[in-house]
Amino acid sequence: MTTSILITAIASTLSLIAGGAIAWIFIKQMIIRQNRELIQNAEKEGEAIKKEKILQAKEKFLQLKAEHEKTIIEKNRQVAELEARSRDREKEYQKKKEEIRRKEGELQSMRENLNNQMLILNRKQEDVDKFHKRQVEQLEALSGLTAEEAKKLLIESLKAEAQTDAMAHIKDIVDEARLNASKEAKKVIIQTIQRVAAEEAINNSITVFNLESEEMKGRIIGREGRNIQALEAVTGVEIIIDDTPNAIILSCFDPLRRELARLALHQLVSDGRIHPARIEEVIAKTQRILDEEIMEIGKRTVIDLGIHGLHPDLIRLVGKMKYRTSYGQNLLQHSRETANLCSIMASELGLNDKFAKRAGLLHDIGKVAEDQESPHALVGMRLAEKHRENPEICNAIGAHHEEIEMTSVISPIVLICDAISGSRPGARREVMDQYAKRLKDMENIATSYQGVMKSYAIQAGRELRVIVQSEQVSDQQSENIALGISQRIQKEMTYPGQVKVTVIREKRAVAVAK
Repeated sequence: MTTSILITAIASTLSLIAGGAIAWIFIKQMIIRQNRELIQNAEKEGEAIKKEKILQAKEKFLQLKAEHEKTIIEKNRQVAELEARSRDREKEYQKKKEEIRRKEGELQSMRENLNNQMLILNRKQEDVDKFHKRQVEQLEALSGLTAEEAKKLLIESLKAEAQTDAMAHIKDIVDEARLNASKEAKKVIIQTIQRVAAEEAINNSITVFNLESEEMKGRIIGREGRNIQALEAVTGVEIIIDDTPNAIILSCFDPLRRELARLALHQLVSDGRIHPARIEEVIAKTQRILDEEIMEIGKRTVIDLGIHGLHPDLIRLVGKMKYRTSYGQNLLQHSRETANLCSIMASELGLNDKFAKRAGLLHDIGKVAEDQESPHALVGMRLAEKHRENPEICNAIGAHHEEIEMTSVISPIVLICDAISGSRPGARREVMDQYAKRLKDMENIATSYQGVMKSYAIQAGRELRVIVQSEQVSDQQSENIALGISQRIQKEMTYPGQVKVTVIREKRAVAVAK
């Protein structure tokens, strides 16, 4: 029984082993068949991709070949054009060469003819000299005088007669010059004026700043008016916000301050961030940009006028003239016009036109200098001397209002041309200059007090805003300064209405976190 069970178990085991082996062989054959199919499919796909890539490469090759052929054709066309042009030039060169040879032959023949004529003239001159010598000998024998003695007698006789005639002629010339001097001078001045065309421009004391929307007015004013107060305090320009649609008005007698405020407002509005700290930052940055622009204006002006070697400080003052007025007339325009008038008049009179033009441009630089205690002509002369300008130019600058003696021939020209430029109809307006001078004098009274940092005349001169240094001036001293300024204005100045004096003292604590 046991033996039969064992045999049965062994038989079952062998059956299982045989079945597993058969199953493994079957599975292996299936895997081999699948791998073979995958390999065949991959080979077919690879063949297809290979054919596609070959076709693409052929198309790319044909495209590149066509482009290359097109390039070669274009190059050949250009080479052919260059060769044709070169042949034409060579033909022209040969023609010119032949023409030169022909002219050289003509010149050679002319030179030979001239030499022959010179020989003939030399022979004739020898004959004339011999004949003259024989005549002189005959005259000496007849007169009993030598040729030298006769020459001296003749010269003395002619000299006395010539002196008499010359004195009479000189008297006639002097009389005629006196009669025609005024006429000729007027003629030169009229010709000079006619050759210079200039605009009649009057600067106002306001600038209109356009806005994109009415909403921007509120942002410029700021909470409780902080932004507009900061702008007015830093720039010294009165900002008028009224019912004018999409516009505000910048009011100040000083064009330079108005330009600074306009540029700063433009940057603030474009940026969108408007608050007191940002305003001060933008004003400082704009001041640097404006200084660079002033220098650029000066450089362009001297280049346009053809003036060279001017000191950079003088160039900066020339650029600064754009933002100053003289009796309402733009100072830079007036100086350019005076320079051109001086150049033309000096040329008419046969003088140094470059010196005259240089003096005409610089004659009013004293008006934009820091020192305003002396007359502007003397201030300008000292500046020119400091920067080593020619003494004739310095004298012309200092003497153009006859405050010093004229020692240069171009000094009266500068004086005359300055008067011509300023006396054009509509060129100047006396009231505007008086108004600007009154406001400037008002600011000077405020800055004369110790501790005053800045002063701005606003509201068309009806208010004087004074900023003092908090470290040097106490609150009580601020009140005393306000009272003192108001009393001095009342005693020393003439003005319409009332003048409000506002003294601002603020304490700032600044620390930097690093």
